Amino acid sequence: MLSAVIRPVETVAVEVSGGSLAEVYQHLTAQTPSGFDLAKAPVNMAAGSSDLTAVGTFTRVDGTKTIEAADMGTLKALVPDGWRMLCVWRS
Repeated sequence: MLSAVIRPVETVAVEVSGGSLAEVYQHLTAQTPSGFDLAKAPVNMAAGSSDLTAVGTFTRVDGTKTIEAADMGTLKALVPDGWRMLCVWRS
């Protein structure tokens, strides 16, 4: 028997701006949705301006479930659309 942990695949994007990288990061941290972690936040500076802008992409890290099946093919078939398999082990 095989077991696997699965989690929903979900992302949220938030645009912020600030006068420094620390300020941009502070704004992103303040807007982090519950159950999500910041995955990436490329920063840009507009020409002729000292303001920085970033689009932070947050990915879901909670909401895991465990599924079981007799073989890997069946286990993969049990993963619903919009979910990702994180790890597999023999049980």
